[in-house]
Amino acid sequence: MDTVSLIPRRRGRPPKRSDSPFATRELLLRAGVEALTEKGFSATGIDEILRRVGVPKGSFYHYFDSKEAFGAALIDSYGAYFARKLERFLADPAHPPLDRLRAFIANAQAGMARYDYQRGCLIGNLGQEMGSLPESYRAQLGGVFADWQERLARCLSAAQEAGEISAAVDCLELAAFFWIGWEGAVLRAKLERHPLALNIFSEGFFAGVLSR
Repeated sequence: MDTVSLIPRRRGRPPKRSDSPFATRELLLRAGVEALTEKGFSATGIDEILRRVGVPKGSFYHYFDSKEAFGAALIDSYGAYFARKLERFLADPAHPPLDRLRAFIANAQAGMARYDYQRGCLIGNLGQEMGSLPESYRAQLGGVFADWQERLARCLSAAQEAGEISAAVDCLELAAFFWIGWEGAVLRAKLERHPLALNIFSEGFFAGVLSR
């Protein structure tokens, strides 16, 4: 959905090596997000991650015991990053609740366009691969989706209080519907390298919400 920057970027090309252990770990995580949102977990090897940041294999295993541990750290980091992003949009008191959701969608679409629709959502991508991933990831991924649903449900509840949507709407159920549909639209946009699926879903979602 969006490529995460886990450490602040400086102007110009980022350095491939860092003397800071924290920075090296975060560079590895950032490279992992970039690779996995493009190719997926199974198709991405540790050597590719190392080449992206220019560190030796020994450095990788200093921070992560295995590729499985690396994947778990990626899920945690991406989930936390995206939660902050959702709060920035969905809890913004300067705009009406539904406009907050529209702003989030526009930002996500712009993020995919910036990478020519070659990168999708890390959590969605891993969910698609779950049959070949460590079983421990299942609960982790489910927890991230549940967190996103709760954050959106709070925004939708605010929309109810503001009279933007019907009081009869089950906000948690509607939030689940949004994420199920949105993740499918992101997958289709990545497949087609085109925003049409994102536009169809978002327009249909708002049309349905406003007609209730």
